[in-house]
Amino acid sequence: PAGAPPDPPNVPADPAAPPPRALGPPPQGPVGAAPRAEGRPSAACPEQEECSVSADTVLAPLRAALDACRATVQKQVCNDIGRRLTVLEDAWAQGKLSAPVRKRMSLLVQELQQQHWDAADEIHRSLMVDHVNEVSQWMVGVKRLIAETRDLPTGE
Repeated sequence: PAGAPPDPPNVPADPAAPPPRALGPPPQGPVGAAPRAEGRPSAACPEQEECSVSADTVLAPLRAALDACRATVQKQVCNDIGRRLTVLEDAWAQGKLSAPVRKRMSLLVQELQQQHWDAADEIHRSLMVDHVNEVSQWMVGVKRLIAETRDLPTGE
C-alpha cells in the first residue's frame, strides 16, 4: 500500500507463504575449529581398551588433582570444584553422559595427568562448544581445576 514502510528484506512479502528453502539442513558435527578429540564415530577405540570409559578412570585423577590443590587454593574454591565433580559423578552414574562426552573426558584427564595444560584446555573448550547442555553444570569446575593444577608449584 502507498505510504506504508517497505518490508524489511528478510521478511517474506506474503506472511502465509512458506519460508524460503535456500539454506538446507544444518551441518552435521561440531562447528568451528575445535579439534575432534574422539575421531570418527564409527571408528573403534584405538589407544583404549574399550569405548565404555569407567567413571572412576576419569573421577579418581580429577579428585587427586583437587587434593593436590587444597594446600594452595582457597577452601571455598576447592569446595566448589568438589561439588561440581560430584555433579559430574552423579550424571555419569545416572547414564546422563553420552559416549563422546565420556571419551573426551577420559582424554582430558590423560592430558591433565601428563601436564599438557593447553591440550586439556582445548578438550574442555570443545566439550563446551559441542555438548554445552550436557556439561555446563560441572565443566566450570573442571576448567577451574585445570587452571589451579597448572598454577601449582612444580617439583613437590
